[in-house]
Amino acid sequence: MPPPPAKPALNPPLLPLASLPSPRALPPSRLHRLSPEKRPRRLSSAAVSAAASTSSSADPSAELRALCSHGQLAQALWLLESSAEPPDEDAYVALFRLCEWRRAVEPGLRACAHADDRHAWFGLRLGNAMLSMLIRFGETWHAWRVFAKMPERDVFSWNVMVGGYGKAGLLEEALDLYHRMMWAGMRPDVYTFPCVLRSCGGVPDWEMGREVHAHVLLFGFGGEVDVLNALMTMYAKCGDAVAARKVFDGMTVMDCISWNAMIAGHFENGECNTGLELFLTMLEDEVQPNLMTITSVTVASGLLSDISFAKEMHGLAVKRGFATDVAFCNSLIQMYASLGMMGQARTVFSRMDARDAMSWTAMISGYEKNGFPDKALEVYALMEVNNVSPDDVTIASALAACACLGRLDVGIKLHELAESKGFMSYIVVANALLEMYAKSKHIDKAIEVFKYMPEKDVVSWSSMIAGFCFNHRNFEALYYFRHMLVDVKPNSVTFIAALAACAATGALRSGKEIHAHVLRCGIESEGYLPNALIDLYAKCGQTGYAWAQFCVHGAKDVVSWNIMLAGFVAHGHGDTALSFFNQMVKTGECPDEVTFVALLCACSRGGMVKEGWELFHSMTEKYSILPNLKHYACMVDLLSRVGRLTEAYNFITEMPITPDAAVWGALLNGCRIHRNVELGELAAKYLFELEPNDAGYYVLLCDLYADAGRWDKLSRVRKTMRDKGLDHCSGCSWVEVKGVVHAFLTDDESHPQIREINTVLEGIYERMKASDCVPVESRSPEDKEVSKDDIFCGHSERLAVAFGLISTAPGTPVSVTKNQYTCQNCHRILKMISNIVRRDIIVRDSKELHHFKDGSCTCGDEGYS
Repeated sequence: MPPPPAKPALNPPLLPLASLPSPRALPPSRLHRLSPEKRPRRLSSAAVSAAASTSSSADPSAELRALCSHGQLAQALWLLESSAEPPDEDAYVALFRLCEWRRAVEPGLRACAHADDRHAWFGLRLGNAMLSMLIRFGETWHAWRVFAKMPERDVFSWNVMVGGYGKAGLLEEALDLYHRMMWAGMRPDVYTFPCVLRSCGGVPDWEMGREVHAHVLLFGFGGEVDVLNALMTMYAKCGDAVAARKVFDGMTVMDCISWNAMIAGHFENGECNTGLELFLTMLEDEVQPNLMTITSVTVASGLLSDISFAKEMHGLAVKRGFATDVAFCNSLIQMYASLGMMGQARTVFSRMDARDAMSWTAMISGYEKNGFPDKALEVYALMEVNNVSPDDVTIASALAACACLGRLDVGIKLHELAESKGFMSYIVVANALLEMYAKSKHIDKAIEVFKYMPEKDVVSWSSMIAGFCFNHRNFEALYYFRHMLVDVKPNSVTFIAALAACAATGALRSGKEIHAHVLRCGIESEGYLPNALIDLYAKCGQTGYAWAQFCVHGAKDVVSWNIMLAGFVAHGHGDTALSFFNQMVKTGECPDEVTFVALLCACSRGGMVKEGWELFHSMTEKYSILPNLKHYACMVDLLSRVGRLTEAYNFITEMPITPDAAVWGALLNGCRIHRNVELGELAAKYLFELEPNDAGYYVLLCDLYADAGRWDKLSRVRKTMRDKGLDHCSGCSWVEVKGVVHAFLTDDESHPQIREINTVLEGIYERMKASDCVPVESRSPEDKEVSKDDIFCGHSERLAVAFGLISTAPGTPVSVTKNQYTCQNCHRILKMISNIVRRDIIVRDSKELHHFKDGSCTCGDEGYS
């Protein structure tokens, strides 16, 4: 801070009014635009007599003071505005104090306008009275105008302004005023520092707080309890619990507020155990806790997952007489909700004689966070019935429940309510809206909300990135992630969403860059990040990297094992997957439902019927896991692939739960492989009842008819698809080259290197012809129209692979991701390419992962023979 001038003026030149952002207040012209209301009734004879008795002459100032002393605000205001001459300073002061005491905003502003019109400047006493009233009303702009017209100011003037700006949320401006006060040579008093320290903690600005701490010691207020309490709170809010505790331990005199501030400071900084220990010390020292103490400790005890201690706190509060207090009951609801004991929370809520908005919000938030979003919306509906006005946290919690349930209808109503109440500027509400729209499959609406957010934090960006992934718009997710890095530091949640986008698109290089960023941030072991990294490498075909990441992951959980299992299965290593499962069991890790889905898939692809049945029965007999529809679908797929179609059908009819489309789809796929048209048509009948608009199942039926030579029936299915609009989904493949993802559509001729790409493909076709491998089957025009290869594959992966070959160094693997399945022709061509160029080619289509190497594929050509 610069030193004050040698001969400071009484008041240094103020910055222009425009230099300080005006708070959320009335426009500056309001003082002069206020029109008087209807003239109030004239004074009663008693009031006139009382006024006359205070002065022997007709003195308007004395009469105005008398009216104010009797609380006659309306008459006093009428007298002020009807008098030809302005009253003296004492009369103005009396009127302003009456307005402040009555919280009479409109009369107060009219009196201010009157004084402002008739005074070029304000004296100290009059100015302070106006400042006190205006700050009390939250009219910081008008207070600033008055402050600027005061040639003389004392410490009270500065304190009122600093405190007023802080309460209005203009924390930076409050600290700027404090600097001006020091520059003016004004000595702060015991009331100055709590105001300033609150602003430091609110920003938070630890360095400024340290500077103010030095001023506290410099001006001799190091022993004032109120100042030290404010210091503790400031340090705690700035994240420095150590400095706060040092202040607390150095206090010679403490009050209950001192203990509360330090206990709450530990809680705010995640030191719940230390805070509770200090609370017990407080009881041992026979310091009587008040309502704030009990409330704070009650909420924190819920975070420790210690039910016995939580119940002890409940009992202590009852003994202390706080059981019926609304604030305590709210904290009790939060405590039980944190412990997952929503039954007890509901009991406390139902027994409350009076409830405020926070009571309802605590219940809504508790239900939502404990996995009961339907109950959360029920409580919100009751809140509306009881005409309780929700706050921003209420709306955010209800929106989170809507996101879980997909209740777009309620979410839209909450959006409208948030706009009408002015809550859209609250970031917690906007973030909840982003999640709700994204999970309701209305990502474009989320983009609109995001666009108009006045400020965006890491949660905002993470919600958008995760929302794009959820809606299968992974390229946009990566686009937003790159833009986020310019202004906002990502956290583990952001990285997890970005890595999921890389895994979905096969963007291995981008994923590696994000991995490096994670390492630089030092959070590689935080939360789900290790598993997200394993998943990235497994889905991008890099099982070596996935295994290395798995090995360095110290705290492996069942998800880690499941990801590796799924990776082995995707690459056709069924035997390895089963061995890995045995290793998992030996380490003491208990498998879950997802584990057995991966294992049964491994058995299905490997034709291991015996092992599949053993695993299926062990779920219930050994691990007490009830099979779900996914497990039944895997078993049907296993039996169908090996040709045991009748057994598979009987298995479906004996299922204890109703089969879904995936179960019947597995049977239809088996019928396609073994050309069982009759049973395939039966499976298709059930499929189209369950999923009438899923093009994939129509494609399977077309495959069955095409392989069986039933062209008439195939034509009817194709006609049905055209009528339903299910045959216009273009094939798309994308490949990452040097960190840039290139997408190719079916028959795409727009790529700038399309000539080179076609030249490469033509050369490969010529070599295949020379080897008696014709790349495109010979067929009649009629057959070509209904060919599943041309219509449902599109061959876009050929373009992507060719581009990868000409854009990367020899020997480098080429990884392609595709939105549709890989047809027989493309499968044969890609095997040939891998043998010709001696490169690994990895293609992840909508069904499985194909790893082509030296003319063979990890899928074992199953379904392509």
